[in-house]
Amino acid sequence: MTDSMLGWHFLAEDQRLLYGSKEIVEAGQTYTAIGPLVMCQNGMHACKRPIDALPYAPGPIVCRVRLRGEMIHDNTNKSVARSRQVLWMADATTILHEFALSVAADALCLQEARGEFTDPRSWAALEVKARWLRGEATTRELDAAGDAAWAAAETAAKAAARDAAGDAAWAAAWAAAETAAWAAAKAAARDAAGDAAIDIYNDQLEIMLESLGGAS
Repeated sequence: MTDSMLGWHFLAEDQRLLYGSKEIVEAGQTYTAIGPLVMCQNGMHACKRPIDALPYAPGPIVCRVRLRGEMIHDNTNKSVARSRQVLWMADATTILHEFALSVAADALCLQEARGEFTDPRSWAALEVKARWLRGEATTRELDAAGDAAWAAAETAAKAAARDAAGDAAWAAAWAAAETAAWAAAKAAARDAAGDAAIDIYNDQLEIMLESLGGAS
């Protein structure tokens, strides 16, 4: 089908296309795919919602894009099109870490509200991550806290068979990671409050990312 759609797309820190020409992406440019469109294999991809784009993110460079031309959509809100125009782009590293941190804290708070145990190592990891974002903790401290959070998640998984308690611990462990924390943020959001909350988290993330558009 022929269509036009606003969407979100993420790039690695080098700002290059992951496949095809692997050229450096620039705001204002339009990139076109050659050959048959195949979801996840060939074409210009994007997601209508930023939270749906997170699991595919190779890095923290966010692009607000418009897909045009021949287009295919799947049931995960991912689309592939003949061309993708980059309206604006920005480094969203800090925002993505802050978002993952917020989602993980929600997961732990909801767990406590249900009267369930929360491992102190999970909370400690989030505290260190918050200080790291403010420049008040070293990467070594963050790595140590992250290791402790992963240990807490593994303990919770064994004890709770990955029920809500285990999921909250995993969310905290992912959020504590130095890199790629955003890649698991959607799963963490679902773990925090279920599928019904995904729309709320998406709206929150979209507002945060849109704030970068005016500065780019």
